[in-house]
Amino acid sequence: MKAYRRADPAVIVIFGAGGDLTWRKLVPALYNLYLDKWLAEKFAVIGVDAKPMTVGKFRARLREGVDQFSRRGRVEEKAWAAFASQISYFSGDFNGPAVFKAVAEKLAKLDAAWGVKANQIFYQATPPALIEDLAAQLGKARLARERTRARIVVEKPFGHDLESARALDRKLTAVFDEHQIYRIDHYLGKETVQNILAFRFANSLFEPIWNRRYIDHVQITVAETVGVEHRGGYYERAGALRDMVQNHLMQVLCLIAMEPPVSYQADEIRNKKVDVLRAVRPIPPDQVHALAVRGQYGPGGISCLPVLGYRQEKGVAQDSTTETFAAVKMFVDNWRWQDVPFYLRTGKRLPSRASEISIVFEPVPHQSFPRSMLEEWEPNRIVIRIQPEEGILVRFQAKHPGEAMRLKPVHMRFSYKDSFHVAAPEAYETLLLDVMLGDATQFMRADQLETAWGIIEPILEAWRSSEPVDLPMYEAGTWGPEVAGALIAQDGRRWLAPTLHDSGHAETGHVEGAGE
Repeated sequence: MKAYRRADPAVIVIFGAGGDLTWRKLVPALYNLYLDKWLAEKFAVIGVDAKPMTVGKFRARLREGVDQFSRRGRVEEKAWAAFASQISYFSGDFNGPAVFKAVAEKLAKLDAAWGVKANQIFYQATPPALIEDLAAQLGKARLARERTRARIVVEKPFGHDLESARALDRKLTAVFDEHQIYRIDHYLGKETVQNILAFRFANSLFEPIWNRRYIDHVQITVAETVGVEHRGGYYERAGALRDMVQNHLMQVLCLIAMEPPVSYQADEIRNKKVDVLRAVRPIPPDQVHALAVRGQYGPGGISCLPVLGYRQEKGVAQDSTTETFAAVKMFVDNWRWQDVPFYLRTGKRLPSRASEISIVFEPVPHQSFPRSMLEEWEPNRIVIRIQPEEGILVRFQAKHPGEAMRLKPVHMRFSYKDSFHVAAPEAYETLLLDVMLGDATQFMRADQLETAWGIIEPILEAWRSSEPVDLPMYEAGTWGPEVAGALIAQDGRRWLAPTLHDSGHAETGHVEGAGE
């Protein structure tokens, strides 16, 4: 993991620089890194896109993005002027050599002017279909030959299935060495996701009970209130299983289930994650129906406002069978987790925006208190909140005030905002700095990626080969299709409601079933 030091001199070349990702995420993140003095004095940003644009118009567009999306709000004039002076722009056809030759010449000029060989970061902020060709063109332009300083950053999706993921890796590694490839998943840059390792391995209180003897099951939920918005065409090819479960949710599962690392070197952490994925119990084709369910949102309401169903969204087929909700039950077959179920669910147009991990503990072995004393009863649990408000809750039973002995679940709460009184960096700030420092801890290695695809491949194949006659539907603004509730109910459990809604009011800790 990275030391707390400033980045070395670096040039960030962004392909697809005219798109939303650069405008909303990348340049606001780089600007904040600049303000916080994480960037070297010698840095530059080169935007590359097919769109003809002057460098002045490019800088003005980026400023609009920073004003809207930076966690600091609108730019400070003097600081922006200094930052923007390091931004240049090239337009050209990605299928030809001219624009790559121009980039190579610009990089050589910067090296000469600075008197130092800066790190060269090639960020692929482009549609997935262009990644292979861009990598090949970078190779032809000899921009990958500097093995210690040339790095390529690739956004998800990393393939469409196991076969395409392997094909993509073959194309990338034909040009770059594995250590030069940074497969970015912004979820891994979130503060609370990174804090999982600190919570587990820096505290002697939790790790001794982090196993099958004490934990009944684990729930990982990523719920979104938004629909597909302007990504209907992309989502039709992806769906919730590919878009969220294969990467975000399974990366979180790895952090929850991994063994203690010997050190915090990048490959040691990634080795432990791969160990978890390799231990995930394979899903037999004839068991997919019992271990994985899907659904699609129909018309409904979010925050009292009517919303369209998925099939009415722009770019979506009227008879689409693409899932907007997916829930999967998994097991990690090793000494620590044998027979402990992990329930993963994600969906669009759900009632709350929330990403949470609930570690639910076994009940006490003997209940000393009569039922009359139990006002409410639920197992102890630890809830790790990734968003919208980062923090950790510990739920336990306590005596209700008064002369009578009555027990009620309460929680102890840790909040990043309340404890540290500083704004957490955005995920892209953390991950871009990691790339500049050459720290690959939070980035997926090829073997990790392929193993994750291999886990969900049986589900994808089963869903491909048997298109549903009646795809389970759920009304927008509810917790998913009824089949999701049945998936966990067959084990005598229920889905847990998020502990915090967007309104900021903590919930009472009751559970909700999908479809209710």
